[in-house]
Amino acid sequence: MSFGQGGPQSQWDPWKPQSQQQPWSSGDGDGSPDWAALAEASEARAKRRRLLFIGGGALATVAIASAVAVAVVSANGSGQASDGASSQLPATADLPSATAAAPSFAPTSAPPPLDPKDFVSSVQKDKAPLSPDLLFSGTQLTMGETVYKKGPTADTRTCGSAAQKTLPKVLTDNDCTRLIRVTYTEGDVAVTVGVAVFDTEAQASKAKQQADGKSIIRSLSGGGVTSFCTGAVCRSTTNSYGRYAYFTIAGFTDGRNVTEKTTEVFRTGDDLAEFAFRQIHRRGEAQASAAAEG
Repeated sequence: MSFGQGGPQSQWDPWKPQSQQQPWSSGDGDGSPDWAALAEASEARAKRRRLLFIGGGALATVAIASAVAVAVVSANGSGQASDGASSQLPATADLPSATAAAPSFAPTSAPPPLDPKDFVSSVQKDKAPLSPDLLFSGTQLTMGETVYKKGPTADTRTCGSAAQKTLPKVLTDNDCTRLIRVTYTEGDVAVTVGVAVFDTEAQASKAKQQADGKSIIRSLSGGGVTSFCTGAVCRSTTNSYGRYAYFTIAGFTDGRNVTEKTTEVFRTGDDLAEFAFRQIHRRGEAQASAAAEG
């Protein structure tokens, strides 16, 4: 007995959505699976998967190659890929390494510079020749726009004789060994600079501290410079550097008193005090330089 029309039965293909699944049967109709047909179907599915994998891999390779090409163009910075062969690229050994050691430099062994003040702070180091003409050389002095003419000089080993009022005692008590003086003039203003020499910086510094408003040096006249600051009010300064204490006394050569309004006298005294300091410091510089070269 049959149902419907006869004819060959349709086969179910798992890769065709419209096919219908049929019962597994062999050609003999004994109800056992057709193992040959199953093997063929499995082989067909595996072959399709391999083709898909191969195709996908090729697409991925093309994408990676495109990315490398874009990276090369961007690195060139010109918007055009290089025509040169890949063999022209620098070898790996030529490329800078992120782990390369930083350059090292040998430590310098230059000695520290010598301090000029050390050479004018004690008699043991301060060995350069000393005289009024060496300490105050030349015939005139220019400070800014002002030119001072150099007048008489003096040099004594009896320090108290070149000082007055309270200064002789200060110099004697601190063992002053020498007092050099020089006078400069500008117009009717004159100033005498006195440089007292001690064996140590401590003695010079103590003399500066002990000096008061009445500790003044004697003005030095002569050689065309009239007497000044012998009875009139004058302006004085006191300072020290190294083993030297230096003083100034400034006033008018016509005998007028110095007041707060006579600023030219204050300027003259300050200029010559500054000059005395510079000359002592230069003395130290010269000896420091000679010691460094030796």
